[in-house]
Amino acid sequence: MKKALLLLIPFCLLLNGCSWFKDTPEVGLILSEHFDRKLYKDFDTAAYNVVFRKHYDSLKAKLSNPNTVKNFYVNHNYEPRLVTQYFPVGTLDTLEAYIGKSENHGFNPDNFRQKQLEAALKELSENKFEKIEEVYPVIADLELNAAEALIKYDNYMNFGVVNPRKIFSRYYVPVKRPDSASMSAALATKDLGKLLKDIQPSSKQYLALQRRFNILKADGQGKSDQAKTILVNMERLRWKLPEMGKEYVEVNIPDFSLTWFNKEDTVSHMKVCVGGKREEGYAEKIARYAKTGNLDDKPKNHETPILYSKLNSIQVNPIWNIPVSIARNEIYWMARKDPYYLSNSNINVYRNGKIVGEPDTIQWSNYSRERLPYQFKQGSGNGNALGKFKFIFDNGSSIYLHDTNNKNGFNRANRAISHGCVRVEKPLEFAQNLVRDKYQYDQLRMEVNLPPLDTNRMNAYRKKLAKKADTVNLFKLKPTWFGTKKPVPLIINYITAWSQNGSIQFRPDVYGLDETLWLAMKKFM
Repeated sequence: MKKALLLLIPFCLLLNGCSWFKDTPEVGLILSEHFDRKLYKDFDTAAYNVVFRKHYDSLKAKLSNPNTVKNFYVNHNYEPRLVTQYFPVGTLDTLEAYIGKSENHGFNPDNFRQKQLEAALKELSENKFEKIEEVYPVIADLELNAAEALIKYDNYMNFGVVNPRKIFSRYYVPVKRPDSASMSAALATKDLGKLLKDIQPSSKQYLALQRRFNILKADGQGKSDQAKTILVNMERLRWKLPEMGKEYVEVNIPDFSLTWFNKEDTVSHMKVCVGGKREEGYAEKIARYAKTGNLDDKPKNHETPILYSKLNSIQVNPIWNIPVSIARNEIYWMARKDPYYLSNSNINVYRNGKIVGEPDTIQWSNYSRERLPYQFKQGSGNGNALGKFKFIFDNGSSIYLHDTNNKNGFNRANRAISHGCVRVEKPLEFAQNLVRDKYQYDQLRMEVNLPPLDTNRMNAYRKKLAKKADTVNLFKLKPTWFGTKKPVPLIINYITAWSQNGSIQFRPDVYGLDETLWLAMKKFM
């Protein structure tokens, strides 16, 4: 009996190694049924896998994310999933069609290996194979080109071509970018047709810009400056920004405006002044400064950063903590020129955290700007550079929205004139929208010597005025804090083309960021 079993084992192993007794893989069964040919039932997984790995090695250098592709197929036993699921039902043709129409988004279809995908689809569809071995390289080629096309198309449409945080030095918005997980999820999709449809940008703004771009393209102006402006703003709309919610505030730097949105309605709109443009030749000058360390070589850069945060409080009658850069480049020189400049400007001087009693006696010429041991704060009240209101939100750039005593700045066409913070035209209106409480708003008004809206509080208002006017007990104005009704999302953005009332609005590229973005994305267009 044992001898019979020992003889039976090698015979079973032989049978198991014979292809006659192997199950036909899914791809073979599906293609056999699709083409009504028995040839595909001879599909040998082991033989195909060898061909697939060799083909991957030959294409590796041309794939945008080769490691992600490799890991996906290793984890799925090299199965041609896209061909199996989507070739027979025509969805790979749908993918190729979407890619062909990517020109409507400004893209060059060659970015997605359209020609290679089209050729592989055609070769498999023609079904002219005489031996199953001839099928393997065609399926491997189609699978890999479809995978590359899908990953890239999904990345570009779903997330944008460029990571703004890598090309802009002052971009602090947490944009979501594609990663290996998102790319693997695209390859593993259960419904490719739905995925392709869902990732199409569909906002009203995007579609309006797209329509204008396609009109320009049809008129032979697809390479014009206007077309480029539209394309860079379409790219901005593809970036996955934080969810703003139904109500948020947007500052648009090139438009010098602030808009409070509630869904698609405008709650408030006003002019703003933003940071001045950096000096010409900034890159060369900053490189020289890095070598010399001489402040005279340091170029000015007051550009307002692009950022996302939430407005959380208001400081009424604020104190201005004067930044080191302004202290060195402006306050220092003004104090040297006029010893009474500081006291006349209500600016206190501090050293090691302690206030200096008589700053007018400081011999400023004894100190270099680079090693200035003093800090400066401008007190509340008339003349304060921040005006009567400072609107606070968390950020790492010491940026805030604020009032200003220089109201003439809002009459200028180019309002890139601040040191980086954003001056708002209607601070009282903005404060009212933030506090959203009649009692708190009346308190805020009285702090800046405005009567309350509630006439029952006039006595309290008169007492405040009397206290401030008391010459016996000298009144010292101090900041008062007010919380917002709820944190309000804020985005300081950079948009140079958008749709408004049925027409496309254009604004100058005040910081040159359109040009920077175009240089980064044009190789894909």
